[in-house]
Amino acid sequence: MHMLNLGILAHVDAGKTSLTERLLHSAGVTDEIGSVDDGNTRTDTLALERQRGITIKSAVVSFPLDGVTVNLIDTPGHPDFIAEVERVLGVLDGVVLVISAVEGVQAQTRVLMRTLQRLRIPTLLFVNKIDRRGARHEAVLREISARLTPAIVPMGTASGLGTRAAGFTPSAGPAGALDVLTGHDDALLSAYVENSVTDALLRGSLVAQTREALVHPVYFGSAATGAGVEALLSGIETLLPAAGGEADGPVSATVFKVDRGPAGEKVAYARMFSGTLCTRDRIPFGADGAEGRITGISVFGHGTDTRTDSVGPGRIARLTGLGDIRIGDAIGEPRTAYERVFAPPSLETVVVPGPDVDRGALHLALTQLAEQDPLIGLRRDERRQETSVSLYGEVQKEVVQATLADEYGLDVTFRETTPLCVERPVGTGQAVEFNKKDPNPFLATVGLRVDPAPAGSGVGFRLEVELGSMPHAFFKAVEDTVRETLDQGLHGWQVTDCVVTMTHSGYSPRQSHAHQGFDKSMSSTGADFRGVTPLVLIEALRRAGTRVHEPMHRFRVEAPADTLGALLPVLAGLAAVPETTRNRDDVGVLEGTVPAARVHALEQRLPGLTRGEGELESSFAHYAPVTHGTIPERPRTDHNPLDRKEYLLNVTRRVCG
Repeated sequence: MHMLNLGILAHVDAGKTSLTERLLHSAGVTDEIGSVDDGNTRTDTLALERQRGITIKSAVVSFPLDGVTVNLIDTPGHPDFIAEVERVLGVLDGVVLVISAVEGVQAQTRVLMRTLQRLRIPTLLFVNKIDRRGARHEAVLREISARLTPAIVPMGTASGLGTRAAGFTPSAGPAGALDVLTGHDDALLSAYVENSVTDALLRGSLVAQTREALVHPVYFGSAATGAGVEALLSGIETLLPAAGGEADGPVSATVFKVDRGPAGEKVAYARMFSGTLCTRDRIPFGADGAEGRITGISVFGHGTDTRTDSVGPGRIARLTGLGDIRIGDAIGEPRTAYERVFAPPSLETVVVPGPDVDRGALHLALTQLAEQDPLIGLRRDERRQETSVSLYGEVQKEVVQATLADEYGLDVTFRETTPLCVERPVGTGQAVEFNKKDPNPFLATVGLRVDPAPAGSGVGFRLEVELGSMPHAFFKAVEDTVRETLDQGLHGWQVTDCVVTMTHSGYSPRQSHAHQGFDKSMSSTGADFRGVTPLVLIEALRRAGTRVHEPMHRFRVEAPADTLGALLPVLAGLAAVPETTRNRDDVGVLEGTVPAARVHALEQRLPGLTRGEGELESSFAHYAPVTHGTIPERPRTDHNPLDRKEYLLNVTRRVCG
């Protein structure tokens, strides 16, 4: 029996978790079908998930088919939790993308489908809710073809739409598949020309092209009534590829989720790609190759996870013993670099503790949450005793707030959400501090030049001095301090898209006296280089100049064409820039860019401006210079190298004068 790691993806409220429950019931794993409304589903286990009826954390549950064991991963549909989806994509063999027969293709559906196509993940489409009033068949197929992909193969027809008797009848052969399949299959095209196409040839081509993510079979049904689910299960079993991997190869796995067990221990969810991992094995993990010993392994099967002594390729395992493991880490031999497929969060807020909340306990709790979600970036301000968290949207605030209250007993609120800006150098600047020359109190010579680099290139560090001119540890101290210092530029924002070049270096060799130990007062240490580097770098940045850039989202609004006139002035008031406008029948499509900080306001205003029919799709596009209002400043959390006197008082242990 082979393995299949299957993801269920959808826009919010498409019925994704309900479909998961129906699949488990149809496979005989559960006796009763859990209900999102009743809060008793197998995969939505968090209290907030059950209260709100949405999926927040991905969950794994397993079920058997005739020849396949399926590890099914239910993922969030709300765009605020897109990071959860991102982490799952790299461990999947196939996906079922759920679409509502009533609402049709939504903004989030398009975002997900574009990503699945870019990553070439085999995908089946399931059009859910055919029993609901307003359900459509041909119209949804046209939407899918126009807005997602024309490479679709309807696998049957739906009948009785909008009633509890709605059903799905599978086709004897893939309906209308020939035109789509011949575009990627020369043998099938030749058979078509020669009038020798057989059902077996057509079916074989469908299987091959589905597994290569070239075409996407479409099923209709209802998770509520079970209509079409048996056909979908058959498609999952026969059309999607099995998990591969060599059991006797090198151990290679990827961690896509981390939570904590009953005793507070870290539990890593890992997909095994090759090799066999056993309890008590010592195994390297993470970017720095740290080693840990596996103390426990559980694998999923028939609706639950069970303890085992080993786990082989293709499976998903729960691993304990790796105390420093993080999401995205490779275990054993790295497979490929962890690829970020969605944009990082572009918003930030300060967590405000309640009157009786211990700040140390709050910081510890937030640190543990960040371990489970690496895109929750924490920023600690020791002087103000404040912690900021990065976010995708406002709903995430509620989740963090509820999690802190329910799991840690901590009552918090938040300040206003602000955009996460960056700084980019405007020109070139350089500075140097020489060893044993006033006003440098550090036994180190460091010279740095800052040059702008292309957008999206990040930070580069180079040497224009001989690598052998001083101990390697001192060069490493400079580079590490440069990257750390660039977290806060002249305006307090992270500095990016630049190259920092070390132009000068020098140190005092190790000094000692007879019958005495090492004399630190006359010998350079790593602390000297870590101390002087921020002063040099900030001065170079000051001479180069930096410009603050704010995150911009690309937006797409679909609304009745006669409402666009009222929408345009509102967009202008939100500093949005419309770029293209076109009409499709009586629907207007407007595309452009808007500051990330204004997206939430646009979401709130859109229904009232478009009679409730407007649909907004937005995603991070790029950073653009701040051109409106005052330049945003971010409070510093370091020792403030912008103020030399304050910095030296806080940092150095041997201040001259």
